[in-house]
Amino acid sequence: MLSSLAVIKEDSRSMDRRRELLPSSTSEPQQNFNSIDSAHIALITIYTVVFIGGVCGVIKMSFLLLKMNALSVTTTAVINLVVVHSLFLVTVPFRLYYYATKKWIFGTPFCKVVSGMIHFHMYLTFLFYMIFLVIRCLIFFQWKDKVEFYRNLHAVATSIAVWILAIVIVVPVILCWYGKTGVYANGMCFEFHQEFNSDPVKAVNYIVIAVMVAIICTLLGLQVFMIQKVVKTLSGSLWSHQEFRAQLKSLFFIGILMFCFLPSHLFRIYFIQHADDKRLNSVNEICLGITAFSCLDLFLFVITGSKTLRQRINGLLCC
Repeated sequence: MLSSLAVIKEDSRSMDRRRELLPSSTSEPQQNFNSIDSAHIALITIYTVVFIGGVCGVIKMSFLLLKMNALSVTTTAVINLVVVHSLFLVTVPFRLYYYATKKWIFGTPFCKVVSGMIHFHMYLTFLFYMIFLVIRCLIFFQWKDKVEFYRNLHAVATSIAVWILAIVIVVPVILCWYGKTGVYANGMCFEFHQEFNSDPVKAVNYIVIAVMVAIICTLLGLQVFMIQKVVKTLSGSLWSHQEFRAQLKSLFFIGILMFCFLPSHLFRIYFIQHADDKRLNSVNEICLGITAFSCLDLFLFVITGSKTLRQRINGLLCC
């Protein structure tokens, strides 16, 4: 009798221990599920804002370009910026569908195209920003009074050459490196992190990161210097001077470079070293999503360039 009671007590204790262990064993999957949901909600929010604001900006800027000087190098850069934003925005609905359903149904080749498009958009946008800012620097230091093409044909030929060069560089990278060395699950997309186990991929990424950070820091230093020089030569309300507003526009583009592109590249340094940690995939996707906010540049550029807004700000500064 005593032995049977002892056995019953031992069984009850073991059952209590199992009950205590059960929540702890299920908490980790539950936490992972919640973290994935939170990441997908963040990505859906980011790309929804990007898509709506980007489409509005592209439409508005397209009408404004009809009134601008077609021979200006700056105008040509803005036209190309509108094109690259438009190409990227076409792929955004597919991203939203994937993040909402958590399943990719469009095939692996198209997944590579959509995934590679965000990098294509980022670096081509960065290139056109550089052209815009370098021209501003040339004009400011009076190396050039204005930078224009002699004919419209020259502007078209230059744009085509830039696009051909970009396609020749980007397309082979997508075909040769994207999803070639890693093993990825069917129905999943935007998770090509296993490619970072390849030493050539690591080397290329480190070089790109170093060049990107160096260029942004150099442009920021030059812009701060130019703004300081302009402020010293102007009197009265700064906002009423066209030269000061022009420098603010340049600073605006540099701010986009720092906010949109730097976080992704700085995080990539850590991500390359810990590519096997699946928990970092969502963070990497969010950082890449932040680069898409550069699509809002045309929308914000139109708003900040409006006469009504300038008059209101000028009135506030005068008061």
